[in-house]
Amino acid sequence: MALLRAFIRTARMAKNTSRLAAGLPADEEVLLDAPDERLGPALVAAGRGEYAPAAKLLTTTREAAEWENRDRYATRLATFARSRDEWLQEWQAASPHDPDALLVKAELAVSRGWESPARVELLREVGPLIAAAAEGDPRDPVPWRIALDQARGTNAGHTEFGQLWGEAVRRSPHHYGCHVAALRYLSAAWYGSHRECFDFAERAAHDALPGSLVQALPVRAAFAYLTEGGGAVVPRERLDAAADLAIAVSATYTDGDAWPAEVRNLLTYVLVRLERWADALEQLRAIGPYATSFPWDRVSDDPLGQFLELRDGVRLEVAAGMPLHPRSERDGPVHSGDH
Repeated sequence: MALLRAFIRTARMAKNTSRLAAGLPADEEVLLDAPDERLGPALVAAGRGEYAPAAKLLTTTREAAEWENRDRYATRLATFARSRDEWLQEWQAASPHDPDALLVKAELAVSRGWESPARVELLREVGPLIAAAAEGDPRDPVPWRIALDQARGTNAGHTEFGQLWGEAVRRSPHHYGCHVAALRYLSAAWYGSHRECFDFAERAAHDALPGSLVQALPVRAAFAYLTEGGGAVVPRERLDAAADLAIAVSATYTDGDAWPAEVRNLLTYVLVRLERWADALEQLRAIGPYATSFPWDRVSDDPLGQFLELRDGVRLEVAAGMPLHPRSERDGPVHSGDH
């Protein structure tokens, strides 16, 4: 009997998997951390050693108070500068007090500090640089997000962290990056617990603006629980509710939109862990060609390969649950004497 079930499962997978490829780009069309149309030219120019396009991009985000874009662009530019920083050094030499250059420099210093065995000492030394970036434009919440990341790495207590959080939300109450930084601090792996993490995420999601990615914050709490382990058990209902809320947020964006790509990738990971295969396949279709390093780099040294492998696995799981011979609506009812 077990052999028969295995045979039927294999037959279903072979028959249905190709059908389930509809809406999914081919493997060679999937990109990892693809920049949008604004960031792309700045990265290309930086590759040539030119900083002017990056400077113009960040100036535009600052003057227009595009804080979410500013945070993402500064982070990506700093990531690029970790391996090629000649353009950033030239920018700093030409404009040492430029708030945009200071922002990228602060983000770069914090990311490098996190990678060092002397993390605590190096991150503490970054404090004046973060302060200079914050003074560059008092309206900007992004330096305070960087300060929140720094504080987590320097073993800051809840009181100190709370003061930084207050400065961040005073500037932008619904800033996604600042909320993610706070959630990490409150996780069981750092200075909180799964309960604190979920409570914070659910409150923030409830208070968030319509369509804001902050509404998907509970799925980050679910990811932390599923990957960190330990502590009190979180009921399955709470995990499913977090996934359902993130699915609703994803649905407010068009398929193949680069902006919510990381949230959709994260949601897909959680749905797979919850064995919600059909929902995971729908998110993979919504992701389109925009794979992101996070969360796949948490489970593999080859995040793109992991993403593509998971796509195949999800299709197989969905296919295995589909009937071998789906009946058309035009077919009549099946009677007990039918063969």
